[in-house]
Amino acid sequence: MALIVQKFGGSSVADADKIRNVARIITETYRKGHSVVAVLSAQGDTTDDLIEKAREINPKASKREMDMLLSTGEQISISLCVMAIERMGYQAISLTGWQAGMLTDSAYSAARIKRIRTERIQKELDKKKIVLVAGFQGINKYDDVTTLGRGGSDTSAVALAAALHADLCQIYTDVDGVYTADPRTVRGARKLDEITYDEMLELASLGAQVLHNRSVEMAKRYNVNLEVLSSFSGNPGTQVKEVVKHMEKTHVSGVAKDKNVARIALVGLEDRPGIAFKIFSLLAKENINVDIILQSIGRDGSKDISFTVARDDGQRAREVMEENREVIGCRSVELNDQIAKISIVGAGMAHNAGVACKMFEALYSAGININMISTSEIKVSVLVDERDADRAVQAVHDRFFDEFGNA
Repeated sequence: MALIVQKFGGSSVADADKIRNVARIITETYRKGHSVVAVLSAQGDTTDDLIEKAREINPKASKREMDMLLSTGEQISISLCVMAIERMGYQAISLTGWQAGMLTDSAYSAARIKRIRTERIQKELDKKKIVLVAGFQGINKYDDVTTLGRGGSDTSAVALAAALHADLCQIYTDVDGVYTADPRTVRGARKLDEITYDEMLELASLGAQVLHNRSVEMAKRYNVNLEVLSSFSGNPGTQVKEVVKHMEKTHVSGVAKDKNVARIALVGLEDRPGIAFKIFSLLAKENINVDIILQSIGRDGSKDISFTVARDDGQRAREVMEENREVIGCRSVELNDQIAKISIVGAGMAHNAGVACKMFEALYSAGININMISTSEIKVSVLVDERDADRAVQAVHDRFFDEFGNA
């Protein structure tokens, strides 16, 4: 039959009962005649607990040793789940990232997968075993354990699906699929039956927490058949694919909120060539990623540039700019980390005029001020005050989905 890769997040394996539920889902798939490779995350808050333990011992522990420590969480999950599967009468085996052939670079705590040697997994599948792989981890050229960073288990699952040429990669989570907004906080959020890779990538990058953007990028690159579904409800999920049936009819597919944002404003910059290059090369040297950029029109020999970074990078970005004020010719540096980014995403937006206007109208009607705007073919993002973020998402969602019903 088919080869199916299944991924289960930390909430899906948080305790013994949930592990038994995951074992049931895996074995039901296996009983249908499919070969199954399952990728598991660490249980519940295990990773956070391990980080706290490390801080008690050494607040400045090396990233290599942190990877050694954090990789143990996923190993606990896979071994316990195999025990549950074996008790149900099925053959299964657990493999760490390195046993599964997950080869990475040496960027400890944020490693990238270079390639996967699938021989060991294939050997176990040929023995008709269910294979459970520890997500979030691999091994580098020095034979050191590495971790893949945020969303690493999603990335592990999609990478394995691509390497094994799997027929389907299922990402099990605590919601039924991909929604038009976070169903836990937005009234009227609706589940999507399908969504394009590009739309899902934008939503993941803009704060939606269902899938990590690295995994979506990989799924798109290798055309992995992806499905997001709940490990608790048993309902059909959301298909993530290249083309969906109603792409041109759908103006907006989702609304996302991201509070992990800080804005830096550089006021009174000298209006001369090369200033932007100097600013962003300084940030690049510090590995600070920049998102939205806004530059004012130069007047009287000066201009302003504002840009956004991750909130955790805000203070460092300001320090770098302050340290180089003379180099970039800046009068003042301002930081605002009490903001949020609200975004609408939809593949049909490029061919439908007035979508951005309707978003702005919704925010105006709710009395919410817009600080910055960024657009692309399939998204519009705005910055608002953090205290207005939840109201902004609800207002924008109501405006589009009450009117168009396009979910």
